Amino acid sequence: MSAKRFLVSVVPVLVLVTSGFAQVNELSITAGRVFVSTQTIVNSSSPEPHIHFGNEEMVEFNYGRLLKSHKIFGLYAELPVAIYPRIDLHTFQNTIPKDIGALFVTPSVRLNIFSGDSVTPWVSAGGGYGRFREAPVLNFFGPNPGATGTNTGVIQFGAGLDTWFWQRWGARFEARDFYSGVPALNVTTGKSRQHNYYVGVGVVHRF
Repeated sequence: MSAKRFLVSVVPVLVLVTSGFAQVNELSITAGRVFVSTQTIVNSSSPEPHIHFGNEEMVEFNYGRLLKSHKIFGLYAELPVAIYPRIDLHTFQNTIPKDIGALFVTPSVRLNIFSGDSVTPWVSAGGGYGRFREAPVLNFFGPNPGATGTNTGVIQFGAGLDTWFWQRWGARFEARDFYSGVPALNVTTGKSRQHNYYVGVGVVHRF
């Protein structure tokens, strides 16, 4: 077979395979802010017994694969991986870590509405693993006597909107709650879990 005939026969097959493959995979990256609610220190004699969390930057990477589609719905398996490198902590006494960071890895299921259309709202739920990094120093001065690494289970709930503006590229707007255990803060707050609310925007690519 000549090279020309080979190309004529192979190229359409590659196009078909690539086209089919393009319908089932997505990669996205978003960036935004994380919000953690203020916590109260139990039995504190401090005039300000609250721990305040800064609203810092967070980034999320996501891989999704279409499992099944039916009419206007598309069911995806997805893997959100979210990171906030640092959140500053503030309280009146020199007892807590200066800051914390976190990593969340939460395999999930996502349901897209109007799947394949130019505007696609969706909801997501899942769970997995999280790890907090506590600063090795306290919020004012001195070494942190507590843990500087804490593992936790995480439950993830989310909702968002994808808008496809150019061929296989789109924009993603999303809000997620990574409901985790608590970091080691060296004080008692009466809480065993905390909400890590994330709001972000970014790009999504089908391939």
